[in-house]
Amino acid sequence: MVPVAAPAFGFVKCAIDAPPVSYHDYIIVGGGTAGCPLAATLSERFDVLVLERGGSPYGNPNVSNLASFVQNLADLSPTSPAQRFVSEDGVVNARARCLGGGTCINAGFFSRASSGEVTEMGLNPELANESFRWVEREVAFWPQLTEWTSAFREGLLAAGVTPDNGLTYEHLEGTKVGGTTFDPMGHRHTAADLLKYANPAKINVLLRATAQRILFRKGTGRHKRPEAYGVVYKDEAGTVHEAHLREGSAGAVILSAGALGSPQLLMLSGVGPADHLMSLGIDVVMDQPMVGHDIADNPLNLIAVPSPEPLPITSVQVVGIRPGYYVESLTGFNLVAALQGAKSSQIPESSRAQISNQGNQNSYSFQGGIIAEKLAKPLSRGYLRLKTLDPEDNPSVTYNYFMKPEDLGTCLEAMQTIMKAIDTKGLSKFRYPNQSAEDLLALTASTVVNNRVRTAQDSTSLEQYCRDLVLTIWHYHGGCEVGKVVDDEYRVIGVDGLRVIDGSTFSFSPGTNPQATVMMLGRYMGVRIKDEGD
Repeated sequence: MVPVAAPAFGFVKCAIDAPPVSYHDYIIVGGGTAGCPLAATLSERFDVLVLERGGSPYGNPNVSNLASFVQNLADLSPTSPAQRFVSEDGVVNARARCLGGGTCINAGFFSRASSGEVTEMGLNPELANESFRWVEREVAFWPQLTEWTSAFREGLLAAGVTPDNGLTYEHLEGTKVGGTTFDPMGHRHTAADLLKYANPAKINVLLRATAQRILFRKGTGRHKRPEAYGVVYKDEAGTVHEAHLREGSAGAVILSAGALGSPQLLMLSGVGPADHLMSLGIDVVMDQPMVGHDIADNPLNLIAVPSPEPLPITSVQVVGIRPGYYVESLTGFNLVAALQGAKSSQIPESSRAQISNQGNQNSYSFQGGIIAEKLAKPLSRGYLRLKTLDPEDNPSVTYNYFMKPEDLGTCLEAMQTIMKAIDTKGLSKFRYPNQSAEDLLALTASTVVNNRVRTAQDSTSLEQYCRDLVLTIWHYHGGCEVGKVVDDEYRVIGVDGLRVIDGSTFSFSPGTNPQATVMMLGRYMGVRIKDEGD
């Protein structure tokens, strides 16, 4: 499949060609899911610089093509669009490192936050809806349902996940067909595509530009608060550059580096828990104990469904939405790779009869689908701390999955819903004869998950299954929450000239997949900031 052609963005350049010092109205750290729509919108009026630590998504088949998206998670090279990290909970995860951010490495499901969630976030519903529509014109498509997906949809309805809400971007309880960022040719569209709306005369986007720290000076106003005036960054050759806010500009440094990158850079710059910063020798600009606090991930559990016949590759197309959890499916991928990788020697012999060799004697995959549940709003919370002073290194992240017993109860209910759907007539043709949901539960438990060997005897209950086989769906959030680290205009509390606009500000993951809402937020806040002086 031919990758999507690169748009003619003449303002996207390599940081190695940047001047030693430059001056701008706004400096955005992170050209990701929020950063791209934010930058495009601000450039309608202001001079904008975007610092993106990754490369371009265009021309990279692992980004552009649905069939190859799992390869991102297996690519451990320093220029991979997905930088792997392992949380202190032992779960393998990934953070984006590419222009377009997480929209370059996810499964592509497009679904808005609910109207209630928009209200809970304190956003103006009219502007939020306008911003959603702005995003959708460029990156959202309707999927072409496969036979499996149609059967899965019917299975959810038969399992009681009702009503049938048809085709919609709206987040509604029941079963629905959602949008996708993969077009009918299977090509991914990312937040980087939203840069087509930018004013090319007022924007510069630098690739392989890794922010080192935010530059602060002592405030001169009545409150004498620290004031951000620029960013130090390195290009891929290691040369140091500085970007400063233009003298007299009412602009700001804006962090859009994600739920890991934004709290990490705040801490590296001296804004965070004072005791933690001092233990690493970092000069404290402002003691802000909530930076990196209350970070969360939406735990994922799944059941694999081997099929007698190969199934076409599909990303998420249909979702079942219940209070507390969502149910989705994928088919046709190398599912062992999708479950974080496995060596053939680690897979029990008893499981191999229904697992087929895909031409690599060290890698196996189910010829079939997976049905997964994600907790919607887990109560369990964790924290992020620095490991080193190197911005290229991953911070230490602890999510504390299922620390709250209520989360475990929700997982149990969700897994029971999956098992009911599997046992419905429509999905029976996609599994081997006389193979029940309980059989598939045991089979999944006997496969390598999180790079650990499991056997059916290891998970003696659904509760234990949830704990032992927990995975991520890459929807981590928090660490710079509204009301704790930033105010309701996303300005860092106690600091002038600095905002955070990305998923780190969320106290929950909106919608079944947050990417639509994060892109909306970038556009939304771009409009708000752009119009502040009017």
